[in-house]
Amino acid sequence: MRLTFILKRTLMGITLALIIIAGIIGGLLFWYTHRPLPPAITDQTLFEGITYTRIIRTEPVHQIIHIAKIDLKAEGLSFLVTPSGKLDNFDFEARTTSQFLEEFDLQLAINADFFDPWKDYSPFVYYPHEGNGTNARGLSASRGDITTIGYIPPQYYETLYISKDNRASFRAPQGEIYNAVSGNVSLLRNGEITSFEEDSYLQKRHPRTAIGLTEDENTLILIVVDGRQPNYSDGATLPELAQILLDSGAYNAINLDGGGSSTIVMDDNGTPIQLNSPIQSRIPSRERPIANHLGVYAKPLP
Repeated sequence: MRLTFILKRTLMGITLALIIIAGIIGGLLFWYTHRPLPPAITDQTLFEGITYTRIIRTEPVHQIIHIAKIDLKAEGLSFLVTPSGKLDNFDFEARTTSQFLEEFDLQLAINADFFDPWKDYSPFVYYPHEGNGTNARGLSASRGDITTIGYIPPQYYETLYISKDNRASFRAPQGEIYNAVSGNVSLLRNGEITSFEEDSYLQKRHPRTAIGLTEDENTLILIVVDGRQPNYSDGATLPELAQILLDSGAYNAINLDGGGSSTIVMDDNGTPIQLNSPIQSRIPSRERPIANHLGVYAKPLP
């Protein structure tokens, strides 16, 4: 009799525990697929020479688009690409975009190039962690230091160059390379959307990061599209991303690393603030440690 009572109590306890666990999982899934959308923002001035726009779309798909425009002639403006790391056989020591912004006292920062080694099997099994070594795919330069020429041939990547006096171009300079970041493909060439391979990653919707220039090359345009977040933002294909750039005034543009790497952050009195919703390991707002970044120094508003 006593044994039967103990077994019943044990089964009731197990059943109650399973109900609680199921409730927690169900609550998390409901939150994950029913997150409130952030407000739309139009041309909000963040710092001198930097404006920010957030576009919210629910048709034909959910897309949250972040657009930062940087006036390259603004007083007090300068750029920093992630300096090289100190680990043998690696170009960089991985850090998140927020860590990059905070470490170097920047006002705005985005993720930059694709990198390797890299893996993301679960929230606990991934590489690199902060401080681990990793290599960038294409050319990268930080204030006159060529941090890497990349692990693939130059014909397979596209590069943005920024001079010491903030002249930006997708054409290699005749003299010293000052700042440079690379991406995998061109999105716009001379105001026209480029053609893309029938590659599943390129044609499916994912989080995306891109960088473009206006025709007069006086305005740098940073684009981040959130993705992999049901009923919040599905991401963008490369043709969609190219159209977003075109609509934002870009004339030439390249695609940077996307997926869980896509992040744009700003400074708020020494604290990094995420402007988008990164999605490392399918966890909203979790940032991925990556190889290199592009950061902006700008004067505060008066």
